Amino acid sequence: MVGATLFHRRKHSWPTEEFISRSTLQLLDFDSAAPPQHAWRRRLNCHANILKEFTITFREAIKMVRLGIRLWSYVREEASHGRKAPIDPFTKENCKPSASQGVPLGGMGSGSISRGFRGEFKQWQITPGTCDPSPMMSNQFSIFISRDGGHKKYASVLSPGQHGSLGKSRDKGLSSWGWNLNGQHSTYHALFPRAWTVYDGEPDPELKISCRQISPFIPNNYRDSSLPAAVFVYTLVNTGKERAKVSLLFTWANSMGGTSHMSGGHVNEPFVGEDGVSGVLLHHKTGKGNPPVTFAIAASETQNVNVTVLPCFGLSEDSSLTPKDMWDTMEKDGKFDQENFNNGPSTPSLAGDTICAAVSASAWVEAHGKCTVSFALSWSSPKVKFSKGSTYDRRYTKFYGTSPRAALDLVHDALTNYKRWEEDIEAWQNPILRDERLPEWYKFTLFNELYFLVAGGTVWIDSSSLNANGNGQHQQSGIGNSDGKAGGLDINDQRNDLGNGNSVGVKSNDEVSAIHNRNGLFVDTRHVEDGDDVGRFLYLEGVEYVMWCTYDVHFYASYALLMLFPKIELNIQRDFAKAVLSEDGRKVKFLAEGNVGIRKVRGAVPHDLGMHDPWNEMNAYNIHDTSKWKDLNPKFVLQVYRDFAATGDYQFGIDVWPAVRAAMEYMEQFDRDNDDLIENDGFPDQTYDTWTVHGVSAYCGCLWLAALQAAAAMALQIGDKFFAELCKNKFLNAKAALETKLWNGSYFNYDSGASSNSKSIQTDQLAGQWYAASSGLPPIFEESKIRSTMQKIFDFNVMKTKGGKMGAVNGMHPDGKVDDTCMQSREIWTGVTYAAAATMILSGMEEQGFTTAEGIFTAGWSEEGFGYWFQTPEGWTIDGHYRSLIYMRPLAIWGMQWALSLPKAILDAPQINMMDRVHLSPRSRRFSSNFKVVKHKAKCFGNSALSCSC
Repeated sequence: MVGATLFHRRKHSWPTEEFISRSTLQLLDFDSAAPPQHAWRRRLNCHANILKEFTITFREAIKMVRLGIRLWSYVREEASHGRKAPIDPFTKENCKPSASQGVPLGGMGSGSISRGFRGEFKQWQITPGTCDPSPMMSNQFSIFISRDGGHKKYASVLSPGQHGSLGKSRDKGLSSWGWNLNGQHSTYHALFPRAWTVYDGEPDPELKISCRQISPFIPNNYRDSSLPAAVFVYTLVNTGKERAKVSLLFTWANSMGGTSHMSGGHVNEPFVGEDGVSGVLLHHKTGKGNPPVTFAIAASETQNVNVTVLPCFGLSEDSSLTPKDMWDTMEKDGKFDQENFNNGPSTPSLAGDTICAAVSASAWVEAHGKCTVSFALSWSSPKVKFSKGSTYDRRYTKFYGTSPRAALDLVHDALTNYKRWEEDIEAWQNPILRDERLPEWYKFTLFNELYFLVAGGTVWIDSSSLNANGNGQHQQSGIGNSDGKAGGLDINDQRNDLGNGNSVGVKSNDEVSAIHNRNGLFVDTRHVEDGDDVGRFLYLEGVEYVMWCTYDVHFYASYALLMLFPKIELNIQRDFAKAVLSEDGRKVKFLAEGNVGIRKVRGAVPHDLGMHDPWNEMNAYNIHDTSKWKDLNPKFVLQVYRDFAATGDYQFGIDVWPAVRAAMEYMEQFDRDNDDLIENDGFPDQTYDTWTVHGVSAYCGCLWLAALQAAAAMALQIGDKFFAELCKNKFLNAKAALETKLWNGSYFNYDSGASSNSKSIQTDQLAGQWYAASSGLPPIFEESKIRSTMQKIFDFNVMKTKGGKMGAVNGMHPDGKVDDTCMQSREIWTGVTYAAAATMILSGMEEQGFTTAEGIFTAGWSEEGFGYWFQTPEGWTIDGHYRSLIYMRPLAIWGMQWALSLPKAILDAPQINMMDRVHLSPRSRRFSSNFKVVKHKAKCFGNSALSCSC
């Protein structure tokens, strides 16, 4: 792995002292108020430039005309039913994306709200599958300062005021507030799940302020990591000679983003809780039949901190209390009337009106003294309702109940437990942050890319609601049930072990009884101990590609879940294992060619778990018929074996083994010439869904080789020796065929066809080897070929792309020109670049690996880059134009960390000798299967910018 002296040659060094004066850092050096040594940093006065989206070429546009017409028609049809299409390139948000994102708020799966590095609250994702990027400018922290004698006063919103969305004409509106912060001496420091904003003498030159934002994202903590809450801890240091009265103000609109605050029927209610926690509940009446939401804003009252509230004020000039009235009160008194706590619930708001609430926390800070003031935000949306009607309870309701008023308990517990959260977060992060072998940019980017597990539309539900709903209220009869048979093969089928008479089925009926009795699409958790029942988890492919748990992309992202929340990862695999054995015969029109097929074919791994009714209606993706894709099934087998080997969970292996066999057997139909190697079918039948493949391909072929190894290794450990021998024989034959057809002496050709890009250098060509090495399996090729291939990718796809400053381009011709066959061949995919870097590290090429990944940091996260922090896209073009912001695949950076620190279970995993085999006749080499052969007329599909890269 990483050598002791590696990477000292070059670092992206962002010393804290370049952003904050040394004296201020010393003053803040207590109670975690000072930013960490390693963090992503920005000044608050940095310009947040508008991001540039990719455009397609004229040639690409011509090729995709028919698909575009079909997709446009489909989007309109879905809209007529009140639904979004999973892929909609025609509808654009009014709020253009900008380089202004920051660390999101809350735990996983309960809805999320992001907060930009300049302080704005935005990216509202409370309702599943929806994201409103617009900031609510009324949601702010502000400060009011006065000193003894009254000759020095300061009042300012703690966010720079240069926002185009601020009103300019209404004197009594938000523009009446003190937008006085310049931001020149204020800095933001991000290390997910925490962030620090330091005001170094702004707005008061004699007051140093640190705001620490904390969310409960804690690996292996399956309780607190589900909580929809965040804490903001303000540390105040008075460097003046007079004591100062400081009042901090937290204002919040009764809104879920967009125009939801104007729908009417919203109610605000003050509360006084236990342990000095008090604030306001904001009960939000949602539209379109969605479950209600209650927000809570609160502060902790202490011996030195006094908390008051203004339960309700409006944003219009007609309001009885306007924003100006509220601001004037704070400027004059530094607090609100204590009697406001007795007001009770407000009158429901009228349609067209916006109501807000405010919490003030005031304290005297002595000369040269310090003070801490803590605020918290929570939101309780206990029910998850999908657009076709299925409703479930969120994970956090297991601990807090299903009342929306749980927001009060959530905000209380956040304020009383955040120090323990921080201790756990630091215990997790410090070993990596203190590893001097690693470059600085990698340390904080590794953690910051995890933002997606909060802001990626995650949904985490409580298993008990599955039983209450009968495993989903609207399960369709077209979904097949698991009857214990994998593709027609009885899982208890006893075979002779190559004539020696030994029984080689799975161990026993008892061990697979859980499989026989599962009639719903969820895995039955009734036999699982309560501590092991962590619910069910969904996350989006991206906020622009609205499909849950897109599996070919999860292949790259899953390392993060496996390392941090392995029980969630195993449950996702169980869901897909169940889906493999299911069939949904409902008809679907596939938009690429206009043909009709069925939604889900038995034996095929689904592309995704659905959109409008996840788990019950899978394969929301309808550009291609993914039952004909060549990468999904091998990726399933590879992920399952990696997880099985890493966790040592034998019951998991027993549970999913029938699906593993079914997935392997299904693929045999794609071996057209009986050489045990699968072939592609002349259309984009894999994750690169605009990049056509002819014949044998390096990407799918290598995935197949690695899957054969993984299936053989797992079969031996499960006890299915006959199947292991089948896989071994197939591996050796397929390996020889692939090398004959694709190896050119320095790398593997893109495919075995005769097209202009058949000899292209594909960055992702050894994805199968990545997984083999990550899982403790033997290399699928000789070490010399692996290193030669990865060196070729480094020399061409990485270093010939802007000198290695942008990541690895997907395709490169051997003459050093970018492969522009289609939009995806010419793109740089962030997650694929991280995966290639991980493969290099596993191949002993650490320096090349980190140089490769550093290009993604430079282009996406650095100050001189394109501004994609906390919204890392699927990819960008050579000129830096993005496609699909806030995307799942960049979580593959955790594949690098996996490579750097392979777990002991992988290092000690049983070794399989793929060369030690029993020779079988061609007839006996075939998997026994009764799957229907999928027929496909080879046709080159035009490149489409409208399809997702799934």
